Amino acid sequence: MAAGRERWASRIGLVLAMAGNAVGLGNFLRFPGQVASNGGGAFMIPYFVCFLLMGIPLMWLEWGMGRYGGVRGHGSTPGMFQLMWRHPIAKYVGVLGLFIPTVILFYYSCIASWTLGYAVLSATGHLPQVPEVETQLPPEEVQRRVLQPFDDFLKDYVGQSKSREGSVLLLQPPVLTYVFFWVVVALNFWVLARGVARGIEVLAKIAMPLLFLLAITLVVRVLTLGEPVAAGQSPWAGMNFIWEPKWWIERDGELRFVLLDPKTWLAAAGQIFFTLSLGMGAIQCYASYLREDDDVMLTGLSTTSANEFCEVVLGSSIAIPAAVTFFGVVATQEIAARGTFYLGFTSMPAIFSYMHGGQYLACLWFLLLFFAAFTSTVAMAQPLLAFLQDEFRIPRVNAVAFLTIIWVVFSHLCLFLNHAWQVMDYWSGTFGPPLMALVEVVIMMWIFGGWRMWNEIHKGAELRAPIFFYYAARYVTPVILLLIFAGMIYDQVRALLSGGGETGLEGMPAGSPGVWITRVALLIFLAGLLWLIGWAFSLDHHKERIEGAAS
Repeated sequence: MAAGRERWASRIGLVLAMAGNAVGLGNFLRFPGQVASNGGGAFMIPYFVCFLLMGIPLMWLEWGMGRYGGVRGHGSTPGMFQLMWRHPIAKYVGVLGLFIPTVILFYYSCIASWTLGYAVLSATGHLPQVPEVETQLPPEEVQRRVLQPFDDFLKDYVGQSKSREGSVLLLQPPVLTYVFFWVVVALNFWVLARGVARGIEVLAKIAMPLLFLLAITLVVRVLTLGEPVAAGQSPWAGMNFIWEPKWWIERDGELRFVLLDPKTWLAAAGQIFFTLSLGMGAIQCYASYLREDDDVMLTGLSTTSANEFCEVVLGSSIAIPAAVTFFGVVATQEIAARGTFYLGFTSMPAIFSYMHGGQYLACLWFLLLFFAAFTSTVAMAQPLLAFLQDEFRIPRVNAVAFLTIIWVVFSHLCLFLNHAWQVMDYWSGTFGPPLMALVEVVIMMWIFGGWRMWNEIHKGAELRAPIFFYYAARYVTPVILLLIFAGMIYDQVRALLSGGGETGLEGMPAGSPGVWITRVALLIFLAGLLWLIGWAFSLDHHKERIEGAAS
């Protein structure tokens, strides 16, 4: 076991920290929107198929890889890949496990600051107020009269007012938005500087129980709303809207059978990656602080179960049922189609404004989102910190300070450059994780050795997985990942041939200066990480450690 590396103080702390890594905005905003837009209850069939054939095998493999690298002194994927694949390029391939989580940190911390700012503004009564909803109001009129003030408020808060939409280069957020960003940076710095056990684990033990308490409180309040607007518009009608299987849905002007629609399967696979934080390097990093015989099978499954409960049970019981109760099914479909932020920052505060004590309920909602985002930003920061500590032997506080400088610089792109965070989200949150997952499955199950890896993840295990998962990890999971890439390429080619050339890969305007500036910035950051990896692995103490691990 590598001497001097930090360890988790308790199993419950590890489970909560891993859950905090996985549970994020996707559980409460992205998941219900995906279900509502992809066939309701029918969506859960591809969702759980992907969960069983890809999610669980990948989760166990990443836990096993992390523990294997950690006991040999490596808490990030460059070192782990080098241990498992004795090839000079292996450590450079591992750059994905540094690039992906750190880029997510750059923009996710900005979003976390928005949730904190909205929580404070909600509690102090500074969000827009709207009149009571009129009965039988057409959906488009609901959006104009009720939701538009909140949509305008969000655009002003992030610095993109109505007069500054489109391809404008710079955003102009108000001072308050900038202040909350620095508050979030300071909170992250304080937690990260305290270390794994005294910082991250303590945060998880406080934030995760509060998150579950806030979520359950909001679920109870939403499900007891009754029919305040019109007969038939109730939270249970919203639950029915989500979970009733819709086997045929309209997509791209065509009526398609959900289970044969490639986009539905891509959405399900993408949600599994997003919700379990797979293919990002963060799970391996957290698992690297385990001891050699610590159980990864049962502990990993416990963490995954907690995340799924938070997503499938709690996440589906707040936003969509509340929207159906006040706006009806038709308007809710339009709200869900407009995406995560419209649902969370526009429709939810409008809904709460109609409830007794609504400003405080809105505050609880945004605090829930803040805790979900805060625990995730801490997790996304840890891989690069572990790399700096393990490979350069930099003291923890110095590593946090170095990371914070880089972090603040790139986050300013998201704060002040139009389309920057969307571009970062595409490359680190959509394109990157499946690529990373495919690489790590090939390394673990084909280069390192399938049975060798299978025995590694069962070391010290209280639970033994059915042999089905071995074959799923070795054969089925890589095929699913290849199909995901094929689907991405097909969508891009189809959009190009159908005249969608005005839209770039990231779904943003192809000619937008902000898109190109962000792409160049990300390439510079990637080049810098590759240079750091090459430098780190040329150091004498690192060569001695690799030779010792090989023996």
